[in-house]
Amino acid sequence: MCQMLCGNHSTHDGDPAKAGTSRRELLAVGASALGAATISSPTPALAAPEQGDFSAESDARDREPPRETGASHRRYLLKGGAVLSMDPNVGDFARGDVLIEGKKIVAVGPHLHAPGAEVINAAGMIVMPGFVDTHHHQYQTALRSFLSDGLLFNDGLPHGEKNYLDYIHTKITPVYRPKDAFIAELVASLSQLDAGVTTVVDTSQVGHTPEHTDAVIRGLQEAGRRSVFVYSPGVGPGNIFPNDLQRIRSRYFSSTDQLLTLAMGGEVFDPAFRTYWALARQNGLPIVSHLVGSLGQATLVEQLASEGLLGPDLEFIHATRISEGSWQAIAQSGASVSLAVPIEMTMRHGMPPIQAALDHGIQPALSIDVECTMTADFFTQMRTAFTLQRALINERALNGETNLPELLTCRDVIRFATVEGARVARLSHKIGTLTPGKEADIILLRADAINVAPLNNVPGAVVTLMERSNVDTVIVAGRIRKWRGALVDVNWAQLRATLEASRDYIFQAAGVQRVLF
Repeated sequence: MCQMLCGNHSTHDGDPAKAGTSRRELLAVGASALGAATISSPTPALAAPEQGDFSAESDARDREPPRETGASHRRYLLKGGAVLSMDPNVGDFARGDVLIEGKKIVAVGPHLHAPGAEVINAAGMIVMPGFVDTHHHQYQTALRSFLSDGLLFNDGLPHGEKNYLDYIHTKITPVYRPKDAFIAELVASLSQLDAGVTTVVDTSQVGHTPEHTDAVIRGLQEAGRRSVFVYSPGVGPGNIFPNDLQRIRSRYFSSTDQLLTLAMGGEVFDPAFRTYWALARQNGLPIVSHLVGSLGQATLVEQLASEGLLGPDLEFIHATRISEGSWQAIAQSGASVSLAVPIEMTMRHGMPPIQAALDHGIQPALSIDVECTMTADFFTQMRTAFTLQRALINERALNGETNLPELLTCRDVIRFATVEGARVARLSHKIGTLTPGKEADIILLRADAINVAPLNNVPGAVVTLMERSNVDTVIVAGRIRKWRGALVDVNWAQLRATLEASRDYIFQAAGVQRVLF
């Protein structure tokens, strides 16, 4: 059973002994359902062949996964890729290198001289920062596509009978066991790593008991991805939110030098949200809250501004159908906005307010929201935001308007997915750009693949042509988590079986029928 959770995850907790203890304790709350699923810690890769060596033997060797050596300050060079740094002070390079030592980026530029560094051939690839998902309910992974045709809530208008609040939040979420939360968090995290999403802000509203909360956190830890855990209330009689805050802070968040950080949920539709916000601020924690005008929150932000409750520590999700005064208050306070554009369009949150945010000087981040309705890959997020904003502005132009806002560019939406995502997650000092001194959260995207080649425009290729199959290699804090198209040391067959068993239990316990067609 220990092989199921093997690997040195000390970078997650800042304390190897504590990490080992948490894994043992997890077994006590029911993680035995994981069977023999194997997740081992990855390390930077073995040297890959230089460009021009295309023999079958070298190609096979280049596809071998990296192996652990135990070196804590290993140096390796990503060589010869098209480098999209997203840092204007660093620049971009049609053919450039990125030098990594330990978990940090040491240098970015053309023809880097790095004696003794291992070389990873990045020729034919785009080298760029990993994507940042600023809002995701990862505990719902076993419910993927269950609510593909559903809306957010029954608003009394047509089509609202099957909806998220009635089915997912009220009927299904309460039956979750800790081990259901664990496997969902683990698979969601690994799936997004596979898609190049190296960071998540996870609002998993399944903290029914301390055991549930522990299971969520450990699922995030075991995946080896950068995560912001948003401590949120669960449902049912065992819910002790927010009284468990100090326990989880001391147990899981005692170090600032780790992949896992902490934020606080404080939904504005909860009558006690002012108390939760005050507690978050007393503890120096950022606050994450949904904001949907059609749920009666259209002018609420104006009221909060009059009470002096807004600030740059707030992340508002969606911000659909809110008043002009609310947008002005958000802009003046420095609060941030996360948009889940495909979800907002399909679930009747309201028109995604991309242009409203931009008109008020607010650079939005992007987010997945719920996999029960939509995919969790960021190519979908970027492409949807890009095409929607341009469609709306183009229609205004065709209708005779002049003095129009600028059309979004591909680089703009990549910035939303990386730089702005890091800012909203309060991680700009660590990630979001390929900047020397920052941690190496990097993705290598195949630009020589059949759906992209020949490469003519780097940002355009990422946004308008690519999808998750183009994600070749994924690096988090210097550790390679995906190598040459495959996750490192992940037994997907066994993880899938465990997730399916969890799905079967959840639906049965909730009295919900799974209808395939």
